[in-house]
Amino acid sequence: MNSFQSKSAKQVDYADLAHWAAHPDKVDPADKVPGSDIVVRENDQNMDVFFIHPTTYTGKKGHDTWNAPIDDKALNKRTDNSTILYQASVFNQAGRVYAPRYRQAHLHAYRADDKESSDAAFKKAYGDVEAAFLYYLDHENDGRPFIIASHSQGTTHAVPLIQKHIDGKALQDQLVAAYLVGMPVLKDNFKNIKPCENAEEINCFMSWRTYRRGTIPASWSGDQFLATNPLSWTTDGSYADASLNRGSVFKNFNKVYEGRVDAQSHEGFIWTNKPKFPWSFLLTIKNYHIADYNFFYRNVQENAVLRANEYLKGQG
Repeated sequence: MNSFQSKSAKQVDYADLAHWAAHPDKVDPADKVPGSDIVVRENDQNMDVFFIHPTTYTGKKGHDTWNAPIDDKALNKRTDNSTILYQASVFNQAGRVYAPRYRQAHLHAYRADDKESSDAAFKKAYGDVEAAFLYYLDHENDGRPFIIASHSQGTTHAVPLIQKHIDGKALQDQLVAAYLVGMPVLKDNFKNIKPCENAEEINCFMSWRTYRRGTIPASWSGDQFLATNPLSWTTDGSYADASLNRGSVFKNFNKVYEGRVDAQSHEGFIWTNKPKFPWSFLLTIKNYHIADYNFFYRNVQENAVLRANEYLKGQG
């Protein structure tokens, strides 16, 4: 990774719909519903979701810069057909989904020896996310309530975004909830926004990382990290049986599997059983990072709607 080059580029123009992976004014994979031919008409909804996608810039041939080009067609297609389809779509029942494209840092920036360059890569990526969020506020939001949702590198950027622009600011009143998934998030990351303690609470945040039961990650474990159980929406370590799982989505987006995965918070992350689905015997990994949303797809989907409705009730 030390040989990767740093290339300057103009600020991303978020007035251009091409720079949004998901937007209510375009047809995109975030509009889809698994196991259904339904396409959600997001402009009919009275709430928004700002979704920050994870790293999809992972080392394919030609990926020789610290930050992804914003107009890389192959990379954008991979983003759209992976995280936007399988993760951002979770929230299309709760609100209009906005997911900006951004010059994401390369996957190897997380473990690069060249700390100065990797820090600069994350800074550039965050700058794009922040610019997209401010554009959204100025041109799209119009005072509407919103959910912040993210995964992995998306959460790397969502935390400082919330700290700078939402936590303790007037904008906090519009925050329904934040789903900060796939990265270690401290319980006290924010001064005024507290962890959600139940399924209906609003103006709070959630976080979880998923591992096979019995696995202890080599780092980033401990009770200081928030682990929200995405089946019970509690943080107390109580066990949630797989019967509570309303539906997982695996490789086949058009198939929903009920009751396949349980959940229990443990030392700042979530333990689950090995899921059962066609060819699941080939699943040998114990870090289920890629499935943080997919294992609990329907539960997260329904919870986002529940919190949105609770917020709207409070608005009268």
